[in-house]
Amino acid sequence: MMNDKGILIRNIYYMLTYAFQVLKQNNYEEIASEEFEQVQDLFAAIISKGISQQIKQGLHREYVTKNENLSLLRGKLDIGHTIQNQIQHKRLLACEFDELSVNNIFNQILKTTAMVLIKEPSVKKEHTAALRQNMLFFSEVNTLDPSSIHWNTLHYQRSNRNYEMLINICYFVLDGMLQTTQQGSYKMAAFSDEHMAWLYERFVLEYYRQHHTYLDDAKSAQVKWDLDGNVDDAMIRFLPIMQTDIFLRYKKKTLIIDTKYYSKTLHKQYDSYTLHSNNLYQIFTYVKNHDSENTGNVSGMLLYAKTQESITPDCVFSMGRNRISVKTLDLNLPFSGIKAQLDKIAEDHFGV
Repeated sequence: MMNDKGILIRNIYYMLTYAFQVLKQNNYEEIASEEFEQVQDLFAAIISKGISQQIKQGLHREYVTKNENLSLLRGKLDIGHTIQNQIQHKRLLACEFDELSVNNIFNQILKTTAMVLIKEPSVKKEHTAALRQNMLFFSEVNTLDPSSIHWNTLHYQRSNRNYEMLINICYFVLDGMLQTTQQGSYKMAAFSDEHMAWLYERFVLEYYRQHHTYLDDAKSAQVKWDLDGNVDDAMIRFLPIMQTDIFLRYKKKTLIIDTKYYSKTLHKQYDSYTLHSNNLYQIFTYVKNHDSENTGNVSGMLLYAKTQESITPDCVFSMGRNRISVKTLDLNLPFSGIKAQLDKIAEDHFGV
């Protein structure tokens, strides 16, 4: 089935497997063969499988500070509250101590997301049941207000690295799909364009990394400004950073790709359709600054995700010796068709 942008739900799963390699492990293999009517159901399946795996391995624990009245000293003595206990004829010591706990931000995000998906009508009963079963192991974990989560402050290390993919899926659900109703409750919406754009970019980059290993470089890279003369570093800092989505290099040739995921690929004014001017200016600037010696070996591409519009751009321009192209990637094909489109882009530019 498709989401509201005409993308096969199965293809969203395939894109996720490139963005998050852990999804190619055996415990997720059943998801690849399952049919999904809605993307919410897909996320529920992934999260239920992932949580089950975490329960087997042991839920992540972190030290949290507790304050309790105890008969024996543990940790630091809270003198003020201990005196209050004595005044109340309680022979207890007020103690402050650190204890390993599953009630930490990572498990709280998992539980919050699971509880949202359990209430979502588009999630199949078997996935809802699996999530309910998982939550039996989360009795000590609190839920959160989704709007209070500071996603950019989450950090991963060896002890919680295997949470990264799951937390990213939770981010898609809680930040990208959850809307507050007038009554203050939550409802699920479609996968947002903003989050889909991130996934689209990550997928294309990882595809070239994995399937075109002959490339000397396949990365997201910054392009330096081609400046004349000696420019004060203090002034350079005022120039915007030119951060490419995808930077591919093979021998002397370079292809800079900017992925674009919009509801509307073209800008319409009256009866005229044109490319988004800012996108074209941006890719042209990347190419000309990187090709500082004007060799013509640097090309640029705007790679749009195909929408359900009747007009889709497919054109190539030669601009000052450099090739600038505009293409669309049809995400509504069987995945073999998507791979063929990406392979042809590399073949056309690098001849491999």
